[in-house]
Amino acid sequence: MTMDSEQLQERLEFAREIARHVADEILRYYRADDLEVELKGDSSPVTLADRNAEQLLRERIAERYPDDSILGEEFDDRVGSGSCRWILDPIDGTKSFIHGVPLFGTLIGMQHETDCLLGVCHFPALDEMYFAGRGLGAWQHKGDKEPERIRVSKTASLDEALFCSSSVTGWAEVGRRDAFEDLCEQTRVARTWGDCYGYMLVASGRGDVMVDPQLNEWDCAAILPIVTEAGGEFLDWKGKAKIDSGNGFATSPTLKDAVLTILAD
Repeated sequence: MTMDSEQLQERLEFAREIARHVADEILRYYRADDLEVELKGDSSPVTLADRNAEQLLRERIAERYPDDSILGEEFDDRVGSGSCRWILDPIDGTKSFIHGVPLFGTLIGMQHETDCLLGVCHFPALDEMYFAGRGLGAWQHKGDKEPERIRVSKTASLDEALFCSSSVTGWAEVGRRDAFEDLCEQTRVARTWGDCYGYMLVASGRGDVMVDPQLNEWDCAAILPIVTEAGGEFLDWKGKAKIDSGNGFATSPTLKDAVLTILAD
């Protein structure tokens, strides 16, 4: 099965629709005094908002595209008979969500065969959405304004760059605190505006480098097409455009080699 631009546009609009659909459910728990937080087996936090949002996304996808597979962070895989797979992270940045920080987002990606063809990143608390489809460009939609095309920055060198990452401790856990410190030293500004927000900073040209030492497929599937369609690169630490390597970074083609040199073992 092949997918033409019209079919891809239809699926992208659907992904945007269901991202907005779950926003109210997520915001119902945001900054709630009685929010309950559990720890999963890997010690990462999860809330009822995460689970409810993913369940709603799964229901909408199964209703619209019953043959498609679904991979999500909170529930078991759904294996379909078709060639498309949706990859979901209902709240990317659960730690931000728990602490009342608005830099969390809903990530919806879709693969056809093994190619990540579309991505949506919606920030419910900011009323901002970033979205892209292969060959359809990358866009930002804020509030009631018309969507605007986004592009990565033209920053020429690392010493002019804004570098972001999600977690400082994660670098030590993979034995690469040296790379984190090198990036901090060689860039103009280093901040932990992380998770999907950091990648959207890169895609929209407000940030220059976003690196994570620990990633899952649901963290990456929506981000890869958005960054790529914005003229940037989303790669693993070996320079491959993959979502299952366990790590990743986003930047412009201009800075790619400099970042890879630092990340190299």
